[in-house]
Amino acid sequence: QVQLVESGGGLVQAGDSLRLSCAASGRTFSSYVMGWFRQAPGKEREFVATISPSGLGTRYADSVKGRFSVSRDNGKNTVFLQMNILKPAATAVYYCAAVLTRYSGTYFSHDFRYASWGQGTQVTVSS
Repeated sequence: QVQLVESGGGLVQAGDSLRLSCAASGRTFSSYVMGWFRQAPGKEREFVATISPSGLGTRYADSVKGRFSVSRDNGKNTVFLQMNILKPAATAVYYCAAVLTRYSGTYFSHDFRYASWGQGTQVTVSS
């Protein structure tokens, strides 16, 4: 199991940007599909973005397309979520998740696919 630690959350104003990072332990990071999910108070956890092990495949929730960007640095065992033009609706705890795969181009948007989760980082967007 890979260990995941998110960072980069905080309190920002609507329209601002934030970049979240997720550092992973282990030596096989380049074989993991990585995902970002979020959970707002009183709501279910929802998919935000995912990236394939190679970094060439990505998918986004419709609500963040065009404003959020997921990327990874396999040499540094880190995945990033660049969030631009933030809205108050983005306020949530953001989690990164990982699952090992044989296929470098695959990615998953369903949380049940993931085997490892970080502890989360709070993002609060004020209006």
